[in-house]
Amino acid sequence: MLFIVAALLLLGVVLGTVAHAPLGFTAVAAVVVAAWLGIFALRERHGRRRSSVN
Repeated sequence: MLFIVAALLLLGVVLGTVAHAPLGFTAVAAVVVAAWLGIFALRERHGRRRSSVN
């Protein structure tokens, strides 16, 4: 339960910060995060395929 409260508090802080940031900065940050998550997903998928074959 404490984890959920902490996660919601952090989410509120992040969303509050984004609400006051310029739209261009928010869009660039969103693209950077999306690219980072995409690269991470591809690396995880590639790593699991390699380890399952061996």
